[in-house]
Amino acid sequence: MIQLKIFTSACLLFISGLSYGQNEIKYQISFPNAVHHEAEIKIEIPQVPAGPITFRMSRSSPGRYATHEFGKNVYNVKAFNASGQTIKVTQVEGDVYRVNDHGGSAVITYTLFGNLIDGTYLGIDQTHAHINMPAALMWVKGMEDRKVILQFNDLEKYGWKVATQLSAVNTNTFSAANLQYLMDSPTELSNFKLSTWDDVNPDKTRQTIRVSVHSKDSQQIVEKFGKMVKRVVEEAKAVYTELPKFDFGTYTFLQDINAENDGDGMEHRNSTVIVETSPQLEGNEEDLLSTFSHEFFHAWNVERIRPKTLEPFNFEHANMSNELWFAEGFTQYYGELILKRAGYRSLDSYCNTLGNLANSVLNAPGATAFSAPQMSRYAVFADAGVAVDPTNSVNIFTSYYFYGATIALALDLRLRTEFNSSLDRYLQEVWKAHGKTEIPYTILDLQNVLAKTTNKAFADDFFSRYINGIEKNDYAKLLLKAGLVLRRASPEKASLGRLRLVSANGKVRLGMNTLIGSAAYQAGMDDGDFLLKINNDELKTPADLTTLLEKYKPGEEVELTFEHRNNLNTAKVKLQANNAFEVLPIEKTSVKLTPTMEKLRAAWLDSQIKK
Repeated sequence: MIQLKIFTSACLLFISGLSYGQNEIKYQISFPNAVHHEAEIKIEIPQVPAGPITFRMSRSSPGRYATHEFGKNVYNVKAFNASGQTIKVTQVEGDVYRVNDHGGSAVITYTLFGNLIDGTYLGIDQTHAHINMPAALMWVKGMEDRKVILQFNDLEKYGWKVATQLSAVNTNTFSAANLQYLMDSPTELSNFKLSTWDDVNPDKTRQTIRVSVHSKDSQQIVEKFGKMVKRVVEEAKAVYTELPKFDFGTYTFLQDINAENDGDGMEHRNSTVIVETSPQLEGNEEDLLSTFSHEFFHAWNVERIRPKTLEPFNFEHANMSNELWFAEGFTQYYGELILKRAGYRSLDSYCNTLGNLANSVLNAPGATAFSAPQMSRYAVFADAGVAVDPTNSVNIFTSYYFYGATIALALDLRLRTEFNSSLDRYLQEVWKAHGKTEIPYTILDLQNVLAKTTNKAFADDFFSRYINGIEKNDYAKLLLKAGLVLRRASPEKASLGRLRLVSANGKVRLGMNTLIGSAAYQAGMDDGDFLLKINNDELKTPADLTTLLEKYKPGEEVELTFEHRNNLNTAKVKLQANNAFEVLPIEKTSVKLTPTMEKLRAAWLDSQIKK
């Protein structure tokens, strides 16, 4: 639930007797030094069992699949008993602390630093406090099931209001049933503007959707944008035929827009964080809808249709999941499809999206060698993790977002053309079996639901070949049935393969690993090497590569001269054809769109909202 008022600041260092209620754990967050990105946190812990208590910062966060070192931004950690006397705190690990002589209750205080505005960390300054709870709050091991009270101080001082999915207790105090819910509840404290509307489900349940926008835009612009988001919400609802039953009857978008932001979108059970790097909302509305569409689809797919591998969420290290190709990949597919259905993407724009999906998988070495579940498991390393050394990810990893989205695309078209059904109907059955019941699923469960909606032979074959295996569907054939042409964009152009080139010291340097099978890879070139010549022609800037390759045709042999750690090398290779894909409406080629194609395309891409 959202509490949208300016609250009175209340900041007492101690409350004698810890008398606020039974064994609830109480947090207070104050901002005496917000201008320098600091908050002061106080935790009151009553009814502590005999023996030492251990408390810590998290190392993972809901919606993220890799570890994060939140403990690095915590300092001045202190502990007190109920009388306010200092008691000893021992730092056991970098982010783990222990108190022995607590006397049955304890108060923990610490200073928190935060200066990154995204969906994973937190950012504090005099304009707002953008809070992801795992990046902000320590918690006590063994007390994860206790109710939590959270009080925000200094709101009136800064003119802040509170946007959160937490339940309101009073004017500046909120509650969570347990640690899992608390950590899944991002909160924005700022002078945001708000657009709201009510939605009515088929069972007559009325719920409120809220869009809070922290930006320099006017209320009129925010209201206009709220109507656009409403259209996206309605199209997403049409996929499943109903909204989830949100806790406290409310769903909240927490949007922050500023050119200095880091940018992100992060789903939660009854809210989502959307951080944009645009300078303002006005003029950028349609571009910014993409994150809204994707993250809101998560309200069904991942927040309630939950992989068993993410249950329960572990805050001490990353949960490894086999199913992110479905949880994130199918959501990626629908995020853009819903924008097309809602009228915010043209057919040409959506074709560009489909072309990008084809390139991200059909031209990716990782997808050639590894299955979708394998790529899902790699998320513990790929999802903004803490490693800083280079990896060979361009050759061994394909994003489970795009991998899963291409699987969703193929399954959708095959259901429509082979079973007179659709991916929408399949997801409705998954929703009934695992979303409304909130019974976590496995890959086999998803296969069994597909067998129920089609037949066992089809489901077994599809999962064996395209999900658990590494075969790819015939996307050209499938898209053609909807009057869309998948083809090579420039097969007549010669290529060394996909390269990232940068200027360095008057020379041209490779800025990424070369892809397995490419001409550059076969030549022995790799990340960090300088490409000096093609035959006798020198390269001075990255743009020179395109100019020089125009002199040749695919299949012609050239000699490359390149430098590796001050050593000069030469290699002869055959140039390859540019393998980039594009998708076009068939009417933009020499072939006519047939009525059958047009009918399928409309059923697939047009609005699904029942009039």
